[in-house]
Amino acid sequence: MNLWQGKRVFLTGHTGFKGGWLALWLASKGAIVRGYALDPSTEPNLFTAAKIGSVIEDIRGDIRDSSKLEPALRDFAPEVVFHLAAQPLVRYSYEDPIGTYETNVIGTARVLDAVRRTPSVRAVVSVTTDKCYENKEWLWGYRETDPLGGYDPYSSSKACAEIVSAAYRQSYFPVSKLAEHQCALATGRAGNVIGGGDWSLDRLIPDLVRGFLAGEPVLIRRPHAIRPWQHVLEPLLGYILLAEHLLTHDPRYATAFNFGPSDDDAQEVGWIVERMTQFWGGNASWKLDEDPGVHEAGYLKLDASRARAELAWHPRLRLETTLHWLVDWYKAWQSGEDMHRFTLDQISAYEKLNPAR
Repeated sequence: MNLWQGKRVFLTGHTGFKGGWLALWLASKGAIVRGYALDPSTEPNLFTAAKIGSVIEDIRGDIRDSSKLEPALRDFAPEVVFHLAAQPLVRYSYEDPIGTYETNVIGTARVLDAVRRTPSVRAVVSVTTDKCYENKEWLWGYRETDPLGGYDPYSSSKACAEIVSAAYRQSYFPVSKLAEHQCALATGRAGNVIGGGDWSLDRLIPDLVRGFLAGEPVLIRRPHAIRPWQHVLEPLLGYILLAEHLLTHDPRYATAFNFGPSDDDAQEVGWIVERMTQFWGGNASWKLDEDPGVHEAGYLKLDASRARAELAWHPRLRLETTLHWLVDWYKAWQSGEDMHRFTLDQISAYEKLNPAR
């Protein structure tokens, strides 16, 4: 049985990288998707390249604008809400801290406030980040019960979004009264997500691809920094499974969940760069940036034990395979292939993989 066939889903951030993949995946499952987001922030972008607007309803608006957001949500009468719209970049948050807080904190509050006035909603997955934890640079993965925090405006804004989500859950969607209000709210915290179609500025994979395409050496800031790298479809599967469990109205799932790779796929930036250079071939090259710039965490891993135990979620792609998949995606785009079909084919191939235990 396909739970998503005919399910009405409201998705914020559908013009972004993760939101675009999720919109396409849900539509392929038969969901009726209404996306609400700003225009794509880059050119090129996944939304346009993969023709995502051809299979969902595309509404442009700012999540901070409640006069537009609320009717867009309420009139659609969705059963499920995925909130992915955000200012997602650490380094940009140093340039625009106020805009980052307004979007990631007030924007989240606006979305959840609109949800509480939309009686059709049964499940909400509010997406934050692995960077919402107070980073102590320790060697083990952060668990959902570890303290929230954030050195930089982006990370702290996402910690704030977690606190806002928890406050709305306790105030308006308490698990003790789930049978009455029938709306379950959870948050998803994912690691460093990579895959085809990401052209964001100041992200490792897009920076590499831009340099490779231009035939120029790519400047790499922190080759020894370690991150929990994972293909974009890995956490998206987690969000989908989480929503499915929330729809059962079991209060255990109305909480926070980490989605991160196995320990040996948390690798150094330099490891990623060397393999990307090798897989791309040709004259792809890189060099060290002598000025790494603003502070960024050096070591970051997630403990996804809760998602594995309670959602039966497990990573399906090893990191080297992930890199091959994203190189294949960008090269297909470069050669003018039908990226709507190519992206759907990668989703289909992922669905057929067995989880790595």
